[in-house]
Amino acid sequence: MNKSKYCGVVVPMVTPVTQDGRLDVEAIKRIINFFADNKVSPLLMGTTGEGNSVSQGDGQVFVDTAVKAANGRILIYAGLTGNCFSEQVRQAEIYTALGADVIVATLPTYYALTDEQMYEYYKTLADCITGPLMLYNILATTHMSIPVGIIRRLADHPNIVGLKDSERDLDRMAQCIEIAKGRDDFAYFCGWAAQSAHSLELGGNGIVPSTGNYVPEMFQQLFDAAVKGDMETANRLQDETNEIAKIYQKDRTLGQSLTALKVMMQTKGLCEPWMLMPLTRLSAEEEKAIALKCK
Repeated sequence: MNKSKYCGVVVPMVTPVTQDGRLDVEAIKRIINFFADNKVSPLLMGTTGEGNSVSQGDGQVFVDTAVKAANGRILIYAGLTGNCFSEQVRQAEIYTALGADVIVATLPTYYALTDEQMYEYYKTLADCITGPLMLYNILATTHMSIPVGIIRRLADHPNIVGLKDSERDLDRMAQCIEIAKGRDDFAYFCGWAAQSAHSLELGGNGIVPSTGNYVPEMFQQLFDAAVKGDMETANRLQDETNEIAKIYQKDRTLGQSLTALKVMMQTKGLCEPWMLMPLTRLSAEEEKAIALKCK
């Protein structure tokens, strides 16, 4: 593992909302305090956080609330999505001014992009914003994969500090970790939660597990064990968290799994399982069954 300041457990935080679709500000504060108590950071408005469904105004309130609740105890990673470049630059600058530590950007998703277009997008974004930028590769939602060669080129940009990669490809993971090895200016974060321990064993800098919304302490323990070389403990915790993940992920679409995750968090008094359109809650029967599994 290199010595980048960007490391550890970064949980892709859910976006808590009320029944009428407004941000649940008090729930944001509760979750941020929950994370800070367990020494993990949030990634706001990522895939788990319904990032594409959060309005620009709400995004600003979300970042402001999270930064103030964190009060310097943990880093704040702010997700950036969308297809209008000028609006993305504006949002990134506002998030940074509000105190976000890192901007984490997915590719624009309306058009299929060439390799060179992907490179130019991230290079230009990094040139235009003040805060540090992290690349976010997630084939499942953008339907594009940032090539390893493009990542290698972008890693040399002075304002690009890392990669969060959620692609389920072990060979690619190893190649991307190699790009980050021996550097203190570019970090690798594994967004494939089921391979958290393996990625750390290979030398990755951090992990981004959605199940960390429910059991952040287990992923922090997993990270600490892997860093110490105690892979027996890390792999045991990996197996245990994989089983917990099945409660909300098994036999569900990605969107359905997110509301199921909120149901699990509701059992801890963290938020309610309301969703932003176009996602919706599960049936009362499904919610009850999930809650019973959490006891």
